[in-house]
Amino acid sequence: MLRFVDLLREHQAMVYSLACHALGDPVAAEDLTQDVFLALHEHMDRLESAAHAKAWLLRVAPRRCIDEIRKRRHRAGPPLEAIEAASAPPQDELVLREQVQAMVRRLPARARTVLILRYQDGLAPAEIASLLEVPVETVKSRLHRAVGLLRGRLTRRLAGEPAGRKA
Repeated sequence: MLRFVDLLREHQAMVYSLACHALGDPVAAEDLTQDVFLALHEHMDRLESAAHAKAWLLRVAPRRCIDEIRKRRHRAGPPLEAIEAASAPPQDELVLREQVQAMVRRLPARARTVLILRYQDGLAPAEIASLLEVPVETVKSRLHRAVGLLRGRLTRRLAGEPAGRKA
């Protein structure tokens, strides 16, 4: 029999990490993680195994992240940390990493989610396609576009050009 507390212990870090990277806000990631596990608790009677529960979490958590990102879109202007990252010259690897993370946070929600699932969580395109219920080719095109956007932004950033919405 599945125990909620066991599922929580085993998968809490995974859900929090996904949410934190997708949202770029640890507090919002904690809230979203709690919401996802509350929903899991409500669905416990429908889950057949631990693998089914993990698959359910990997399907629900990215969708909740996308919903949260869409809610935030009504804000005017970029977040303060994005302005600070854009104005600071790259000094070392840590600064560059923070800038890349900020660029990832500014990607469209779907592209960002696919990128995180692929490169942070290490899922194969077929696994991502299954979780998000989209064709594998859609996952591949979103990954290609997201990497291209990041490459273009990073190239311009390193060349000292102002950050824009191009490429």
